[in-house]
Parts: sequence; structure tokens; C-alpha cells
Amino acid sequence: MTPLSIFLENLDIDASTSTIVTLLAIFAITWYAWIRVKSKKESSSLPPGPRGLPLIGNLASLDPDLHTYFAGLARTYGPILKLQLGCKLAIIVSSPDLAREVLKDHDVTFANRDVLAVARIATYGGLDIAWSPYGPEWRMLRKVCVLKMLSNSTLDSVYGLRRREVQNTVAYIYRKAGSPINVEEQTFLTILNVITSMLWGGTVQGEERGRLGAEFRRAVADMTELLGAPNISDFFPALARFDLQGLARKMSGLAPRFDQIFDRMIEKQLNFDELGDSSSECKDFLQFLL
Repeated sequence: MTPLSIFLENLDIDASTSTIVTLLAIFAITWYAWIRVKSKKESSSLPPGPRGLPLIGNLASLDPDLHTYFAGLARTYGPILKLQLGCKLAIIVSSPDLAREVLKDHDVTFANRDVLAVARIATYGGLDIAWSPYGPEWRMLRKVCVLKMLSNSTLDSVYGLRRREVQNTVAYIYRKAGSPINVEEQTFLTILNVITSMLWGGTVQGEERGRLGAEFRRAVADMTELLGAPNISDFFPALARFDLQGLARKMSGLAPRFDQIFDRMIEKQLNFDELGDSSSECKDFLQFLL
């Protein structure tokens, strides 16, 4: 007699129940063996990587300085390796040759990206050039950006707007001669000022431009913080509905701030067009798009 039949006899279970339990045991063993074989086949086609913990994978071993952490892993596992981040599998490439393969030679294959939970809210389901899947709509957005907004002629036309912001920064630093300044903060502000000036610098002027620029900078800083925060919903999509960290709720309140800023700028430019008063020394991106 088998150990299983002896165990069932001691439990005084009838024949039909014994048969059912035996079949369930056989099914469980078969399913477990199939999972083991399947996982071995899948892992054999993946690059090497550090072993992770059950459920969370390698999340617990991540270092805040990711560039040094990835460099250390590359010295151990080679230029391409895998990390299990919760339910998501990440492939790390740290070689110029492999990066060229991924980003240039086979860029279409790797064009799509997983939309972050907060980014999906900010872009109304990933409907922008950064998060849209590769396809006709994405190619249309890219064409608008490359041929209309970022062409040499367009960038030359907003040269005056860029030059104005750089001059303002130089003048500010000159006034602060002999006093300490935060170079990182000032550089960030200069870049954002250049961006906002190129967006609508020819549409609004004076105090209104400064006020909108400050409001836009605060919104961008808040959004950057939310996008850069590790989110449990990204690593475990099944938990996204619970929003355990409250990041989705914060982004839901932040996205309308951008809409209000852009709506005001678009309405203002449309009013200028209706009045025939849209002439300006330098055209901004908003004027090109409209």
C-alpha cells in the first residue's frame, strides 16, 4: 500500500472521497512540476541577474544611487542583466554597443514603454508623445514635433525668446556678485524659463508672463516629484486600485492645474487672432500650433 492510501485509511474516508483526494494530489504535483519546467525554460532565455526575494524580487536590494548600483551589477553579471521588480521584469543594459542595438538598430522593437500609474493620470491615459505606443498616432505627434516645433527654422524664430531668458539669468548673477547663489537651482529655473518662453513667450508679456511662469514652474516641480517617486502601483499593478501611497490622488489634483494654465494661454492667443493683434517680434510654439 502507498503512504497516501494508508493515510486515507487512518482518516476513515470513504472510497469516493479517497479517489477525489488522490486525483487532486496528482493534479497538484503535475501542476507544480509543469510550473518548475516552464520557469526554467523562461529563465534560460533571460540574461543573468541577482536572485531576489519571493514576491518583491530585487526591490529590497535597490540602491538610491542607481547608476553606481547598476555599474556594480554589470561588473558581476555582465553588460546585460535582469532584475525582478515586484511583478515587473526589468532588463538593464550598461554597454555602449548594446545600448546602440536597443536605442538605434532595433529602436522600433523597444519603442513602447510601460506607462507609470501617475503618468497615465497626468496624460489622460498616456495620450502624449512620451507614453503613446508606437503607431500612426505616435508618428503623427513626432512629425509635428520634428517638422513644426523643433525644426531649424522654428528654433531660429524663437532665438530671441531664448536669448532674452539667458540675458535675464546673466543679469541676475551679475547683481548677486559677491553673494552666494544656488547654481543648481538657478540652472533649473533658467531652463524652465527658456521652456516657458518658447511655449508662450510671444503670447504674454510683462508681469503676466512672470506670474504664469512661476505657476508653471511650481506645477512642473510637483509633477516631477510625483513621477520620480517609487510607486507600489507600478511594481504590483493589481494594487493600483487601492493607491496605497496616495500618489494617484495627488496627480489627479495636479493635472487640472496644467489644464488651467494651457487653457488660459490658448484662449488668450485665440482672442489675439480674432482681433488681428497676434503680431509679435518672435513667434512661440503656441502660435505655431494654433
